[in-house]
Amino acid sequence: MIMQVEHLSKSFGGRTLFSDVTFKLEEYDRLALVGPNGAGKTTMLNIISGREDADEGRILFAKGARVGYLEQEAIEMPDRPIFEEVMSSQVEILEAEQRLRELEESLGDNPTERQLAAAGRARDAYEMLGGYTIEAKVRGVLFGLGFKEGDIKQATTNFSGGWQMRIALAKLLVRNPEVLMLDEPTNHLDLESVKWLEGFLRGYEGTVIVVSHDREFMDNMIDRVAEVANGRVNLYKGNYSAYLKAREERIERLRQQRTKQLEEMKHLEDFVERFRYKATKARQAQERAQRLERLKEELIEIPEEKKPIHFNFVQPPRTGDEVVRCRGLVKAFGDKRVYDNFDFTMYRGDKVALVGPNGAGKSTLMKMIAGVMKPDAGTIDYGVHVALTYYAQHQLEELHAGNTVFEELDHVAPGWNISQVRSLLGAFLFEGDAVEKKVSVLSGGEKGRLALAKMLVAPKPLLCLDEPTNHLDIASADVLEQALNRFEGTILLITHDRHLIRSIANRIVEVKPGKVTVYDGDYDYYLFKSGQLDGPEPTDESLVDELMERKPAGKGGSGKGKASKSASSAPSAPASPAPAASGELTAKRGSSPKTKEQKRREAEARNRAYAALKNHRKRIAELDKQMERDNARMEELLAKMADPDFYINEDASSDAVAEHSKLKQRLAAAEEEWFMLNEELEEEMAKQAEAMGV
Repeated sequence: MIMQVEHLSKSFGGRTLFSDVTFKLEEYDRLALVGPNGAGKTTMLNIISGREDADEGRILFAKGARVGYLEQEAIEMPDRPIFEEVMSSQVEILEAEQRLRELEESLGDNPTERQLAAAGRARDAYEMLGGYTIEAKVRGVLFGLGFKEGDIKQATTNFSGGWQMRIALAKLLVRNPEVLMLDEPTNHLDLESVKWLEGFLRGYEGTVIVVSHDREFMDNMIDRVAEVANGRVNLYKGNYSAYLKAREERIERLRQQRTKQLEEMKHLEDFVERFRYKATKARQAQERAQRLERLKEELIEIPEEKKPIHFNFVQPPRTGDEVVRCRGLVKAFGDKRVYDNFDFTMYRGDKVALVGPNGAGKSTLMKMIAGVMKPDAGTIDYGVHVALTYYAQHQLEELHAGNTVFEELDHVAPGWNISQVRSLLGAFLFEGDAVEKKVSVLSGGEKGRLALAKMLVAPKPLLCLDEPTNHLDIASADVLEQALNRFEGTILLITHDRHLIRSIANRIVEVKPGKVTVYDGDYDYYLFKSGQLDGPEPTDESLVDELMERKPAGKGGSGKGKASKSASSAPSAPASPAPAASGELTAKRGSSPKTKEQKRREAEARNRAYAALKNHRKRIAELDKQMERDNARMEELLAKMADPDFYINEDASSDAVAEHSKLKQRLAAAEEEWFMLNEELEEEMAKQAEAMGV
């Protein structure tokens, strides 16, 4: 055990955040605190870290355990180079280094044995603390969080609040406390840094407690969940997805138990009312009345759940087929050339996610398309009826400081009633008296949420969104996701939220220093095409080979299709009228060249077909494993049932016969599904083979 929480309670005014919370954490546990905003997650972190006191209860730590805490809000930093600031967290190492230096300087030309021994001990102590590897460790953490070699020599005050939060996170990770607590650590990170942090925390030699609204981050890193909601804390094993499933199962069990309680209470009430005044039944009626009172006290409460917000969002005016046409874009910052003769086209209905390392130029491209930054050379043309909205955390000038939150949204929603305005504000965490707050007193995160709400009232045909889910809880992010999925216009998106990218994007543009690659497919397609998926994934060549092998006779030629090895659009490469998807499947045709619209539609069809085939293969593999397990169990049961002595134990034999019957039915159903899926798979493969002319 590394930490134990005992009977913890905390209230503010008349509101109880949580009461009588007890749990313990083992070494290397990865715990996520989840729940709606305001439920008490950050308060619990503050209590564990010692920044706040609990009303009742206590926190116990293993002897010598150090606690490190990254708060959500920005902190002040001294004006010194980043590398020195991160190194300053290594107090023990720095003190050991100073001690070693002093001893070595005092040795002189003729050191005594005592002096040599003291210096040797100091050197050993410095080595044991990791002094000889600390600089490499600091660099590794800083580079993982997105800093470059030139950055780490610059002063901390040269960087924005978001980057200063990265510095604070680096200091904490390098310090390596036994209990590491992080409050929304991914809010100020780009996608590449989130992935790095995820891997770092998986291998972290200590216990991690995290508050996060990034579902995929939690799925890939945590192994326990503590849900803080409705004044209680409920613990679940597994990652975030496992928690959602277990929570739903738990709530369903609670509903069933409550129904039984209510039925019993009704039965008791009827008995008491019927026999309350009969002398012969008075004693029984009294006993049942007492039992009824106990049941009322023990009546199970179903956790309160917010109903999902559903709005009929106004769709934007229909634009022309080409929404944005970029040709020959050039952009440089000093000696750094970010884009050089870059071509890019967005079509109506495109939902494009820009991905890649920080500093490669994602935000620069979005700003140029949004019109807030001009390219050094080249043209950006917009299609018919194209108007755009640009959303970024640091560009919220359109908000009016003198308005209340309610007034700010109400002014852009003239056809809405008060209930609709309040509902949308509630979806973005403005509830109760919060809607009467002046815009001028809102925090940066609150202003961002309000700007998002305004955008969804009457969205423009082109949305340019830079990190829209920062400062949103999962429920609010779901509202945004719902709106963007139903949006019939065009979207250009930058986000570190992989769940949102998977849900929204149908094209991915990977921006790396010196190279831009366009993938005409969703996020999973991009991952396997760029070699980032864990586990085996089909290559283009293997997919074409499979199409050839499965294709029925008489459907066409016999030659194998070829996959284009690279169709990336690099900033330094010559301009191409229409950048192709990286690694798209291609087939030789005798017809005239395809239009861009045909290529786009074919890419979308390939994307849908790939997803369908992928799901079929996955389910077939699952059925194979299930049938293998069930057949093995069937053999075990048949071997037992063949032994006459087995039936001496009537209970055991009855259970075995019943299990055998269930397995037989399940195997029959699995085999039928397996054959059906394989037939559908072969039909789809044949269609794809015919469509691609292979």
